[in-house]
This record gives sequence, structure tokens and C-alpha cells, in this order.
Amino acid sequence: METSALTEQDRERSQIIRYCIDGDLTNAEAGARLHLTIRHIRRLKRAVEKHGEAGIVHGNRGQQSGRATKKNAVAAAVKFLKEKKHRDFGPTFAQEQLAKQDIVMGVETLRTLMIQKGLWKPRPRRGPAIHRAWRERMGLRGALVQFDGSYHDWFENGKEACLLAAIDDATGLILHAVFEDNEGVHAVFRFWWTYFETNGLPAVIYLDKFSTYKINHQSAVDNPELMTQFERAMKELGVRVICANSPEAKGRVERLFGTLQDRLVKEMRLCDIKDRDAGNSFLSETYLPDHNTRFAVPARQSGDAHRVLTEEMRARLPAVFSVQEQRMVHNDFTIRFKNRWLQLAATQETTVYKGDIVLVEERLDGTTHVRLKEIYLAYMELSARPERVHMLVTALTREKPQWKPPLGHPWRNAIVIRKKI
Repeated sequence: METSALTEQDRERSQIIRYCIDGDLTNAEAGARLHLTIRHIRRLKRAVEKHGEAGIVHGNRGQQSGRATKKNAVAAAVKFLKEKKHRDFGPTFAQEQLAKQDIVMGVETLRTLMIQKGLWKPRPRRGPAIHRAWRERMGLRGALVQFDGSYHDWFENGKEACLLAAIDDATGLILHAVFEDNEGVHAVFRFWWTYFETNGLPAVIYLDKFSTYKINHQSAVDNPELMTQFERAMKELGVRVICANSPEAKGRVERLFGTLQDRLVKEMRLCDIKDRDAGNSFLSETYLPDHNTRFAVPARQSGDAHRVLTEEMRARLPAVFSVQEQRMVHNDFTIRFKNRWLQLAATQETTVYKGDIVLVEERLDGTTHVRLKEIYLAYMELSARPERVHMLVTALTREKPQWKPPLGHPWRNAIVIRKKI
């Protein structure tokens, strides 16, 4: 190395080593001044004696590292990241996609390169955040499942879709996820029906206070009977529901959506997925298995807190996951439901009195069922409001009433549409 290439610090170090060689300083004193060990001082003395001032400089200075990224790899990475469909890739995700193209590069190396080329802008450092204590994960899979929905332009077509997802608190596994139009009761019922059939019944579901899940009214605090359709369904199945008071309380599912809005959107873009059906197929068959393999962690305890769905429970699911409302039996044994008139058949499997309160179920398959004392009643739907008729019938039973209905009455029709479970 030329003497002119030495820095001021190099010259100062060389002078101290020269004093040490001449005997003006001991090895220990030179080491104290240069913050080096005595062994290192001895090496520098030998190098200076052999090469002069240039011996103070390490032999690798100015040389390219043997681990440096190859120039052709850098050029290929920059070309890949400048493509339009890769425009918003972050360093970590970009490294994974480059690896699929046989371009191997460290995350921090790629981060530095992307910043230099203006392909990624690092986030500004935030000030000190409010301290929040981390809640320890549940010990057993299925002991607590966090659930939420996220509205986002998932398919990058300018339209928002809703992604419903449930993540296990103990392991971080995404146990089920599906794209829906909204977070309404029918979509949520379809989600949990599939979840229960696949995984079983979890001990606790942890979610927010969206109107689908909780009645947000001051009267509901003192009246636990004010329940949403979702709370009623979970109570029937023995699944506890907890509503979080803040997004941070169910932070695991909130962070999951942050990850999915970044990774899942880009993965679907690369696979040219533009609609909900294709998105759901990609989720279940490709993305979720890969995500769970990479990001899930082992539970602290072995086993599963999910309860097995029995055959009896499976048979009840169509009724449980229905929108249920109470209605009164009128004096002519009709029921009014959402501007529809339902005429009860003349014979029933259980005794039906005028004024009885029945439960009307709107099921996910579009059918309507009427239930009294766990017995489903036979009925037919009328095209219009029936004419008032004084019926000399006290109750409907298994035997046909002796009262003869007038002409035009539904009971005179030869065919009565019966709706039973």
C-alpha cells in the first residue's frame, strides 16, 4: 500500500508502534493507548518492521469481500423489483420471491440495496410507545381462538372484500379463513359452521364488539338475555364468547390481518387471482398451509381443547346457524313473518293453541321452519293476507278438526306444503 493512502489514524498508530519497537513504550503501554491486546501489538510490530508504515494496515483493506453479492445478482434483483407487479415488495418478502428465481441475497443486503435504488422507503422511527404487558399465550390449542373480519381491496380491483379469519392463540395457526362479502350474520354463520365441522368446538372465541356479535346497548349490561343471533348460537353449542374492549386486546388477529394485507395480496397478485372463488381456493390449498408451516409455533402443552362435534350436534347445526325470531299464532292459526303469511296445517305433531309463541327459523339454505316445543310444525305459505274467518277450533292436534272450513280456506286445498326438519 502506498504511504499516501494512509489515514491520519493509521499514521498515529504507526508512530506508537514505532515507539514500541524503539523501546520507548512497552507492549502493555502501546496496547493501552490503542485499545489492543499485547498479542495484537506484537503482530503489528512485526508487520511494521517488515513493511514499514504500510504494515499497520490490514491486508484486506480495499479488497472485495469473499461474501460480497455478485454484480449480476444485484442487477437481476434490481430488474426484478422494478417490475410493476413487484413495486411494493418489502425486503423480507422480496428476498423470498427472489429465492424462487434462484437469486440468493441476504435480507439486510437487499434492504440496503432497495433503499439505495429508491425501491423501498424505511419507516421512520417512532417515539416511545405506551407500555403494554404481553399476555402469555394459552397453553393448549383450541383453548382460545381469536376471530375478526377485515375489509380491504384484497384482489386489487378497486372493490373491498371481507376476509374472515380465526387464529389459534396457543400456536398462531390460522385455523380457518374465507373471503365473504361482509361480516354479517349469514357470512359469520357459514364461517363457523365450516370451522366446527373441520376443527371441532373451541373452548372460547375472542372477538370484538361488532353488532353481529354483541348488542351494544346500555340495557344489555343489566339484561344478559339480550343476545345477538351469534351469541345465541354459541350458547346453544356451549362455546364461550368474550368481546374485547380494544383492538390491542385481540392483537394476535389484528397483527395477522396486517401480515395478510401485505403478503396475501402480493401472493394473489403473482398468481393473477382476481375473484373471491379463486381467492378462497388459493387460501385453503396454497397459502394457509405454507403460512402455518412457516409462522406457527408449538403449544406449551400437548393435546387439543376442541370438543369433538358429535353426530347429534351435526344434525342440529342447520337449526343452530339460522336466524331465529319469535312470532305469535293468530286466532286463525296463521303466523305473520316479514310480510309473509304462514298458514299452519290442520294436523300437527304437537298441540298448538291460539296465542302460542313459536320460533321461526330462517336457515342458510333459504328455507323457513316453524318450531314449537322442539317440534317442527307443518305449514303452507299464503300468497296474500287471508280473509278473517271465525274458526271453531281450540287447538291443532294430530287429529283433524271437526270444524268444516269455508270454501277458499287453505285447509280445503288438496295439497298442503309441509315444512318439517
